[in-house]
Amino acid sequence: MAALRHLAGAGPTYHHHHHHHGVAAATASLQLHRLPLLLPLPSCRPLRSRSFTRVYAISSNDIRVGTNVEVDGAPWKVLEFLHVKPGKGAAFVRTKMRNYVTGNTVEKTFRAGSTLQEPSLSKETKQFTYKDGAQFVFMDLTTFEESRLNEADVGDKQKWLKEGMDCNLLYWNGKIIDFELPITVRLTVTDTDPGASDSAQGGTKPATLETGAVVTVPSFVNVGDDILVDSRTGQYMNRA
Repeated sequence: MAALRHLAGAGPTYHHHHHHHGVAAATASLQLHRLPLLLPLPSCRPLRSRSFTRVYAISSNDIRVGTNVEVDGAPWKVLEFLHVKPGKGAAFVRTKMRNYVTGNTVEKTFRAGSTLQEPSLSKETKQFTYKDGAQFVFMDLTTFEESRLNEADVGDKQKWLKEGMDCNLLYWNGKIIDFELPITVRLTVTDTDPGASDSAQGGTKPATLETGAVVTVPSFVNVGDDILVDSRTGQYMNRA
């Protein structure tokens, strides 16, 4: 009887213990179930990425020559701009812009203070290695991957382009849309009238460079001289 009572007494204790364990397990499973409810909370993530792209938003009041803007899903570069404040009506910004992809130039007007998107462009430095037919081949000196630009893409800039020159290629959505020369390029004079002495005051003359470009140089510059030229303006800077 005592043994039965003992067992009967043990029963609830055992059962109670088991019940306690069950509550813990249930709580744990509740917690487990509750976790997934916490996981979707990064529905804030779109907000975060939205504010992240806001980094690329600019005001039309900040437009300058060379500013990049995205209009109608394409990247454009501002070539000219004018802030207009009429006597009546709202102020606006008149711009002349070039489409990086098509090369077309158009005039566009924006309301003053309106928000514009800046395209997400990335720049990579590549070395111009050689010309292959009508293509210019640039190499990434880290990965040795080649990128190619057509003559049409290089345009007038080819007159400053020399093998071994480091240039910046501009990418948009994985496509090369533009490239930038170094601002200062060092080139050798291949043809010019015989130079006057260094003491000669003033006086300039045309000189042909190794790339075929013709620049105006001081009269003391000779064939074989290396000179520095501003690739943006084509102006002689000094002897190298």
